[in-house]
Amino acid sequence: MILVESLISKLNKSKIDFFTGVPDSVLKPFSSFIENYKYKNHVIATSEGSAISIGIGYYLSKKKLPCIYFQNSGLGNALNPLISIANREIYSIPLLLMIGWRGSPNISDEPQHRAKGKITLSLLKLLKINYCILRNDNDLVKLNKLIGQAKKNKTIVACLIEKKTLQHKTKAKVIKKDNLITRAEFIEIFLKSTPAKSKIISTTGYTSRELLEIRRKLKKNEGSDFYMVGGMGHSSSVTLGYALGSNKKIFCLDGDGSLLMHLGAMRTIGVTNKSGFKHILLNNNSHESVGAQPTYADGINFKNLSKSLGYKNYFQIAKRQEIEKKIKKFVSVKGPSLLEVKIQNRSLKNLGRPKNLVKVKNKFMNN
Repeated sequence: MILVESLISKLNKSKIDFFTGVPDSVLKPFSSFIENYKYKNHVIATSEGSAISIGIGYYLSKKKLPCIYFQNSGLGNALNPLISIANREIYSIPLLLMIGWRGSPNISDEPQHRAKGKITLSLLKLLKINYCILRNDNDLVKLNKLIGQAKKNKTIVACLIEKKTLQHKTKAKVIKKDNLITRAEFIEIFLKSTPAKSKIISTTGYTSRELLEIRRKLKKNEGSDFYMVGGMGHSSSVTLGYALGSNKKIFCLDGDGSLLMHLGAMRTIGVTNKSGFKHILLNNNSHESVGAQPTYADGINFKNLSKSLGYKNYFQIAKRQEIEKKIKKFVSVKGPSLLEVKIQNRSLKNLGRPKNLVKVKNKFMNN
C-alpha cells in the first residue's frame, strides 16, 4: 500500500509539478487528490494520446519533466505520439508515465483487462521504456531512480501501479445533482419504449453494467445488446458500422467522457447520414466510475455541435416528466439524431458484469 500523499510528495521533491492524463479506477486516489486540491498545473485530457501530446508541449515550453497518468488499456491510444514524437530516436523528450495496471498476472480481473494486462510489460519493453512496479513505500526509491534516468537521458520512463495499491487519507467529494434523473431511471423507461427488434450498443463502465442489470430485470428482448466492455470512446463508431450493414434501428448508449475521447466520430456519423442511427448521450459531466473527475462536457452546446457535424435532429432530457415524450419523438425521426440526457452522478449498487462475451456477441448477431 502507498499513500497518495507520499507519492505526490516524492514527485514534488523531484520537481515534477505538472500532471495530465485520463482518469482510471486504479489511479483514482491519485487523480482525484490532484483534482480536489486544485493543482493549477493539472489537465484532465480527453484521451491518452492527447495527454502524451500535452506533456510533450509542456516539456518544450518549461524544460521540466511532466507526469502523465492513464490505465494500461490506454497505451494503444498513446502509442502514436510516444513513438513518432517523444521517442529517443526522434525528439528524445523525457516523460514520466504513471500507468494503472489492470489485468496484472497476480490479480483477478475482467477478461478485457486480462488481455491487455498480460502484454503490458512486453509492450513497454518493445518500446524500450524502462519501468518499475510500485507496490509499497519502499518502491518509491525505484521511482526516484527512474526519474533521474528520464532527466539525464531525455527518455520516457514508466511506473506501474496495481489495483488497491494507492490509498489516501480523505475521500474525494462527489457532487450529486438530485434534481436530475439517474442513468438507471432513463435506461429502464427507454427499454420499455424502444421497438422490439431494435439494437443497443453501450459504452464502457456503468452504462453497460446498468443496461445488463435492467435488461435482466425486465426480461425483455434479451440478446439485443452489445456491451463495450473495453474500447472507451469507440461505441459510436461500432454502432455506425452496425447501422451501415443493417436496416434495424440501432441505438448507441454513450457517455460524455467516451464521446469526447473520439469526438471526430460524430462527423463521420453525420456525413454517412444513416437514417437508423440514434445516438444517446448520458451526460453527467463526470468520469463517474473512476473517481468522478469532471469531463468538462457541461460547457458544450451539444445541439449546435451535433447540427454542425451533420446530425439531423437533437433532443434533450433534463426532467423525469419529459422522458417518455422525448423518447417517442427521438425514436420516430429520420436521420442520425442525438438525444442528450442530463443525469445524476449516481449508479446502482452491486452491479454485475457481462460474462461469456462470445456468447453475448453471438446472441446479439443472431437475434
